[in-house]
This record gives sequence, structure tokens and C-alpha cells, in this order.
Amino acid sequence: MTRNKSGVIISKNKPEVYLKGMTIRMNPQAVQLNDRIRKANPHCLDMLSRVGKAMYFPKVGILNQSAEAKSKAHAFNATIGIAMEGGQPMHLALIQETLSQFSPNDLYPYAPPQGKPELRKAWRDKMLSENPSLAGKTFGQPIVTNALTHGLSIAADLFADEGDAVIMPDKNWENYELTFGVRRGANIVTFPLYNEQGLFNAAGLRDAIAAQKERGKAIVVLNFPVNPTGYTPNASEANAIVDAIRSGAEAGVSQAVVTDDAYFGLFFEDTIRESLFGRLIGLHPRVLPVKVDGATKEEFVWGFRVGFITFGSESTDVNDALEQKALGIIRGAMSSTAHPSQTFVLRALRHPDFEKQRNEKVGILQARANRVKQVLDSGKYDEAWEYYPFNSGYFMCLKLKSVDAETLRTHILTEYGVGTIALGETDLRVAFSCIEESDVERLFDLIYQGVKDLENVAVK
Repeated sequence: MTRNKSGVIISKNKPEVYLKGMTIRMNPQAVQLNDRIRKANPHCLDMLSRVGKAMYFPKVGILNQSAEAKSKAHAFNATIGIAMEGGQPMHLALIQETLSQFSPNDLYPYAPPQGKPELRKAWRDKMLSENPSLAGKTFGQPIVTNALTHGLSIAADLFADEGDAVIMPDKNWENYELTFGVRRGANIVTFPLYNEQGLFNAAGLRDAIAAQKERGKAIVVLNFPVNPTGYTPNASEANAIVDAIRSGAEAGVSQAVVTDDAYFGLFFEDTIRESLFGRLIGLHPRVLPVKVDGATKEEFVWGFRVGFITFGSESTDVNDALEQKALGIIRGAMSSTAHPSQTFVLRALRHPDFEKQRNEKVGILQARANRVKQVLDSGKYDEAWEYYPFNSGYFMCLKLKSVDAETLRTHILTEYGVGTIALGETDLRVAFSCIEESDVERLFDLIYQGVKDLENVAVK
């Protein structure tokens, strides 16, 4: 056994991996997972980042010994680091009194790193019922994450290396830059979201993927409904998206395709009504679908921070190995996600009124979106802006014609108390999800007044 210049132990009889300028010994468990992936689909192994290849979930150690003790320690279980009292997890009465409908066992102990098994099954059942294209397909069991950003971060750790292309439309959630670009050093490659017909620009996606042929690898991020413009493709557009991804794979570009389904189910018009995840499973050996979704927006529980990541290989070996690597990332970063919020979401999913109540809230958001279009289509704001096509989700975007977006944002915030989001020079994002239907026209009247104020100042 020797040490390299960085002082890292190297063993000649153990596999090694190169990470950030130094050679380290790869754990045998990681080697075994990589071998499983390689045998089932070598293209999936090529998609993994250096961290992804080196990652594993410890099969020995505290968690494994605690799990074994849980099933066999009939006298005393002195393994896991929680306190017990009277056969239940120790807790404060002042906390339990506000949560009296729930058993302490469903609140206070650590949740498994992969999440509550009952919740994972319930979410998988929900996915199957809401996504007909998943019928008969092989895909993994959802892993619970600390909402969607955490799921995206896991995907970035697994697949993105320095210099890798992360392909997405130019209208996108700014956090992707932090998650894939700053944290992992990947290159954010964008293409125009809309084509000249105001539809999803599948040709732009195809070209962006094809441009990665020399590297042979890309991460594609598809977020529908889109944040910030609130757009979801129709069936024809979805076919074109799938064709673009298939074309890239046939040209030799291996793609981890991440479907960010944060606003899933909030479809208001003639759009696809399911995630592209199901249609991408089995598309090509060089395509690995990864679904990131959660209760955050779907069930209107933003602060609960309950999300999921699901792998969509046709090989159960690949799915299992990727899940073990994802669990290693969770274990190494946060150990496990919060138990109480998982319990609350599970109870909601099992409640007989769940669908009824959820549909009522979706209906309210749809009415607000319809009112926004009605007001914008009235013609009275046409000289100030046009709007990007929207049909779903929480948001819509104005394309300003005469004033700078950031200047307008600060002006209407200061003068009229109206909060919006400026994106670039021309785009202003409006979250109609926050606005009562009766207040929609007043909102846009104030934004319009702000535009006129700035135009008058410019004339003077």
C-alpha cells in the first residue's frame, strides 16, 4: 500500500478512480455496483460521473447492523442513535399534543435513507395510475428526497462531470445553474424553448444533443410544465421530443434524461397529461430516464419538502445499482429525509377525499390561468407586451416591448407594491398561482401602468 502526492492511500490490488486531480481507492461495493451496471447496459455506466462511479451505499456499518438488530434483538436493541422510553421513541409532550393523531413511531425515529417503504409504494402506485405509458414497463422504486431540488442534486452528482453538457431550453429554472453548473462544473447548453409557431422547439433540442456527439454523453433536463413560462407540449410535440432524444442516441450520444415533473398534474388545456418518463423507458440503450417529482407542488405542501427520484432502466440490475448509489449520496449528505412530513403525505395519499380535494385546487388554478388569458387577450396591453404561450403550471411570462424587465420590476415593486420576477432584458414572470381570480385584471393594470410610467420618463 502506498500514498500518492496528495497523501491518499492507493492499493495496487484494489480498483482505483480518478477524482478531482487525485487517485483514490474505490470501495469494492462501488466496484460491484459498477459491474452490475456494465453487464446489464454499459452505456449506463458511461453516463455516470466520477462521483457516480465511486458512490455506493454501505452494506456494512451502523445502518446495516441496526437493521439486523431490529429484526433479531429480542432482549435489548442498543444500536441506533435515538432515545426510547416506555417502548416508544422519547418525545416532548408539548410537541406530541399538536400531532396527537399520529403514533410517535411515525414521527420521531429516523426514516430509512430511501424513505418510508409505505410511502414509496404509494407514490409508485400513484405514478402508475396517472401515467398510462408506464404500464408493463420496468422502472425502479421511488426514493424519497428532500423535495425536488435534492432529487435534481442527486441526479447531478450521479451523472454530471466537469465539462459535460446539460441541455435544457433557454427559459428555465435558474437553480439548474447552481445544481449542475456551479456544483458539478457542467456546461449549461440551451436552445430556444419555442419555435416560430410558438410550439416546443424539438428541432433545437435535436441539434443541441447532436452537438455532443464527440463527447458521446449529455444530460437532458425536461421540465413540464415549464418554470418560468407555464408550458407543456401537446401529443405531437411530445412525439417530436422523443424522436429528438432517440436520434441523438442513434448517433452515439448517451443521455441521462431527467424529467423534472415539479408541477405534474397542473394541465389546463390540450397538453400531454403524463410525464415523458414512461415514453422514454426502453427508447434506446443509450437513453436512461430519471424522474424527479414530489408532493411539493402536486399536493400543495411546499414546506413539507417531500420529493422522489426514480430510475427508468429496463434492467432491474441497473435500477437497483443506481438506487444504491443514490442512497450513498443521501447517506453521505443528510443521512435521511424528515420522517413526519413523509407520514403526513402518506396519510393524504391514502385519504378517500384526496383526489376530490386536489382536483378542486387544480380547478382554482385553472380558472386563474383562464382569467389571465382573458385579460391579456383583451387588447388593452398589446402596445406594452406580448406573452409567451402557456397552458399549465403556476406561471406565465410577459415579453416586454419597450422597457427593461428589471427596471420595470423594481419600479412596480416600489411604486405599486407589485412583486414579479425579471428574467433577462425582456421577460417578466408572473405567478398567477398566487393571485386570486378577481385580482388578475388589477394586477396587469398596475404592471401596465408601470410600463407607461417608464415610457414617459424616457420621453422626457
